[in-house]
Amino acid sequence: MSYKWNYEPPTQERAEAAEALAAEVNIHPVLGGLLLDRGITNAQEAKRFFRPQLSELLDPFLFRDMHLAVDRINQALGRKERILVYGDYDVDGCTAVALVYRFLQHFTSNIGFYIPDRYEEGYGVSRQGVDYAHSTGVGLIIVLDCGIKANEEIAYAKSLGIDFIICDHHVPDDELPPAVAILNAKRTDATYPYEHLSGCGVGFKLMQAFAINNGIPFSQLVPLLDLCAVSIASDIVPILGENRVLAYHGLRQINANPSVGLHAIIEICGLLDREVTMSDIIFKIGPRINASGRIQNGGEAVALLVEKDPDRAHRMALQINAYNDQRKDLDKEMTQEANAIVERLDPDHEQKAIVIYSEEWHKGVIGIVASRLTEVFCRPSVVLTRTDDMATGSARSVAGFDVYSAIASCRDLLENFGGHTYAAGLSMRVENVPEFKRRFEAYVNTHIEPDQIEPELHIDAQLEFKDITHRFMLDLRRFAPFGPDNQKPLFMTRRVYDYGTSKVVGHNQEHIKLELVDNKSTNVVSGIAFGQSAQARFIKSKSPLDICYTVEENSHKRGEVQLQIEAIRPSEAE
Repeated sequence: MSYKWNYEPPTQERAEAAEALAAEVNIHPVLGGLLLDRGITNAQEAKRFFRPQLSELLDPFLFRDMHLAVDRINQALGRKERILVYGDYDVDGCTAVALVYRFLQHFTSNIGFYIPDRYEEGYGVSRQGVDYAHSTGVGLIIVLDCGIKANEEIAYAKSLGIDFIICDHHVPDDELPPAVAILNAKRTDATYPYEHLSGCGVGFKLMQAFAINNGIPFSQLVPLLDLCAVSIASDIVPILGENRVLAYHGLRQINANPSVGLHAIIEICGLLDREVTMSDIIFKIGPRINASGRIQNGGEAVALLVEKDPDRAHRMALQINAYNDQRKDLDKEMTQEANAIVERLDPDHEQKAIVIYSEEWHKGVIGIVASRLTEVFCRPSVVLTRTDDMATGSARSVAGFDVYSAIASCRDLLENFGGHTYAAGLSMRVENVPEFKRRFEAYVNTHIEPDQIEPELHIDAQLEFKDITHRFMLDLRRFAPFGPDNQKPLFMTRRVYDYGTSKVVGHNQEHIKLELVDNKSTNVVSGIAFGQSAQARFIKSKSPLDICYTVEENSHKRGEVQLQIEAIRPSEAE
């Protein structure tokens, strides 16, 4: 893919402020600029950013309805009512259910969990799930990562004498469900000051409030933070504010003492002998948890995440790993078909959105395919497949464009929809697909900005090779965990040259292992450029290059700096 390199050199005033802050914190001036970019202007704020404290977590009772929720849980425990912990089948939902179930299990044995079947029940609270709860004597359902639009289903449950507590982070409709308590910072009447928690994060706040109310030490909640980190990474929520605190300490928990189930997943991912990062969660741990709900039932993932026996957990982890292998095969096949469809679209029509539909596609993988299309074509994408007489689909968006609003503009054509700015799910009658496609594309054409559909590399700073030291890498690592609103910094170095030892590598000779020098130091800097072997001939020509990259630790030589090169281009003549 050809990218536009977007770099804005700092003004003199900005450079002086970055240098002053860097001197105060004792880091490189470029890193001082990165702190300023994150709204951090003094050493005290920098210290809080680099070492987030659990004491900084917000008071959970700032949530509207939190007192009602805790009172209802206490009532259920006092009456020995059966409690059902209910959640979505994705990573966020499964980790949320596992977290609440694991904690409440300390106080009652009359508790179960439920994950709806993606294919039989669909997304969210289902009548089938409510009927299951009723048949097993449930008096209280705690629903996580869904439920905010389940007005009819929750009203039905209420008619059967079942109460609901909703813990959700999706955008609600004007009319809220008839639940005992609704914990959602996106309510129009919300009182909680941070609206970016994951579904699992909302569940954690409920357990934090329950612990405070019952005099339970916070230390008993700490082992649950590993699940928070998995949900935050996988659900692509901002990694600033309260999420940064939860993710930071959740990663520490994962690396120091993960739960039995997570340890089993970490083992099958081949991550036991290294530090687990947010990227490892996104690309290795999360997809395996997700695969259970995509291929079979998310309940298997929850069972693994709450398992206490290591041998049983290992066997369960092997099973979800097999699901993940199936998922990858489906993903590859469907993505190839989807790419072919998109490439056949009218080349004379300026396509600003992608909406594609096939009756043959696997419902469990369409979200992944939508993500792939958005990544490859830099367009908001909706991928739909058929289930009986309904078309169900997933949508993904590009940076800065609200795909949820685009879908909401077609709400009269839809049976159901929900989600976030960058990801959403939807369903409609099959006969509505052509009109939905027309109106969705028209909305995108009207509302999207030209630069939002142009692939760009947003470069944070320009470096020289003399700047890239082991100390620089260690200080840069203090900015982790990385994610939305705190992306891993992208750097640029101009006019570098092949040292003469760069070579094409990889099973299919698709990558380049580089050794580069510049004119301003004697440093030979190593780098890896994945999937860019087409650039090898130019690199070997000894012509000057500009490179765009992230700074990493070499996974094969601990402590050694390596550049992960995102893009290479010929240098302009000086």
